Amino acid sequence: MRPTVHDIAAAAGVSLATVDRVLNQRPGVRLVTREKVEEAIRQIGYIRDVAAANLAKGRVYPLVFIVPTGDNSFMHGLRSEVHHATLRAGMERTDIRIVEVPAFDVSALVAALDGLQGQDVAGVALVATDAPEVRAAVDRLVSERIPVVTLVSDLTDSTRHHYAGIDNIAAGRTAARLLGRFLGGREGDLTVLAGSMLVRDHRERLQGFSAVMAEEFPKLRLLPVLEGRDDPERTRSLVSKALSENKDIIGIYSLGAGNRGLIAALKAVRPERELTVVVHELTQHTRTALVDGTIDAVLNQDAGHEVRSAIRVMKATADGQAVIADQERIRLDIFLKDNLP
Repeated sequence: MRPTVHDIAAAAGVSLATVDRVLNQRPGVRLVTREKVEEAIRQIGYIRDVAAANLAKGRVYPLVFIVPTGDNSFMHGLRSEVHHATLRAGMERTDIRIVEVPAFDVSALVAALDGLQGQDVAGVALVATDAPEVRAAVDRLVSERIPVVTLVSDLTDSTRHHYAGIDNIAAGRTAARLLGRFLGGREGDLTVLAGSMLVRDHRERLQGFSAVMAEEFPKLRLLPVLEGRDDPERTRSLVSKALSENKDIIGIYSLGAGNRGLIAALKAVRPERELTVVVHELTQHTRTALVDGTIDAVLNQDAGHEVRSAIRVMKATADGQAVIADQERIRLDIFLKDNLP
């Protein structure tokens, strides 16, 4: 049978109340008695069910999600998933707060992170902008024993506890293989569209994409990256200008957001201009463009899975419990018009 608190009390020769104080690290127990109880715990192999204990005590986990504002359909979807999580708060014993910051604004993100110091917070999840100041702010929170999870875009050089997102290098490699195969050995130029190279997920996708293109599709030449800052009008203008100035462009890889602007630019040159296009994130706009043939493939990550994973990880880390790696792995989905959900 699994050892119980009664077994600890008997082995240590103390009361159940004393065992409870030691397990919950409450004052009122002499050092010699505390050491006796801890030795009894080790000897009988007692393992505490932290989740059950927290449930019995009615513990609520105050969690904070820091998400970027702006005209980014995927981030709107992510924010919606966090909102849905707040509706499950009673069942999951969470108290979730959303903090919004301007997209790619390092100073605003640092201020939001630093503003959480000293507050009653059981965990923080953020869409990270990869900058030294942000890494330092995350490290400051972790040093205060606050669990930190990065969403969508990681901070690998920080002390954050977990990353809830896809393997972005693999995503970029997948996009390159799809685009290269779709183009079937043709020769020409490729335009790559990013939101900002300040975020690690965009840089890693470009890294994976460039590597496969160089290794396996040498006839396809990569043009300098266009940074649309996730703004549809800016993106439309950049893509339209690139297409008008270069008739050798035969393919486009959109590795970030701003796809509404991209789609508008593509529709303006169709049907006279035939282009092969791979984008990220299945939204209302990319779904419609996939169905009508404006784009050819969508690589998607499940924002709901990422939010649920972040919540599980923050709660487990706050309790000092292990994370189940397989449960928290975020998959990459590939959608064509034929397999849309």
